[in-house]
Amino acid sequence: MFDLTGRTALVTGATGGIGNAIAQALHAQGATVAISGTRREVLDALAAKLGERVHVLPCNLSDSAEVEALVPAAEAAMGQVDILVANAGINVRKQPEDYSRAEWHQIINANLTSLFLCANAVLPEFRKAGGGKIITIGSVRGFLGHPGGYAAYGTSKGAVHLLTKQLATEWAKKRINVNAIAPSIFWTPLTQQVRDDPEL
Repeated sequence: MFDLTGRTALVTGATGGIGNAIAQALHAQGATVAISGTRREVLDALAAKLGERVHVLPCNLSDSAEVEALVPAAEAAMGQVDILVANAGINVRKQPEDYSRAEWHQIINANLTSLFLCANAVLPEFRKAGGGKIITIGSVRGFLGHPGGYAAYGTSKGAVHLLTKQLATEWAKKRINVNAIAPSIFWTPLTQQVRDDPEL
């Protein structure tokens, strides 16, 4: 595999299935991890499972003020951030015409704007260190339209893919590596409604 001993990682959306697994994998390879999400009890359970080299940093990524405080909190807890995993993702499954403006902005803020804010927040630390790694979690829903209530989610994840390319292009000379992963459906709490819907 790979050795991350002495490295640090901030994982957003660690209360979800994919983020939880990512945090565990990074920790297993020796990294110190800061895990973030909205459900403190889930974060605490993950921290208890991991044991040492873990820091719990609750954050609502739909709230820009909380997002802007997250990276400084991670740096204070771990000394630095070497790896940012921007994994957080939420969805409200509705037809496009049925979204309220608040629901639309909530999804865009959590899935896309939080990535932009976190990436810019780690930039000074990465510059100081001479480089860094950002991993974004997109989705196959970000490439193709799909029925069933994914207008906001798919739009946000499509924008995540393009923002990832832009950051990779802009920051390559700074030795900051930015890549996206675009999973299909995993059976996690976020996809439970899809699993239970026989028409999807």
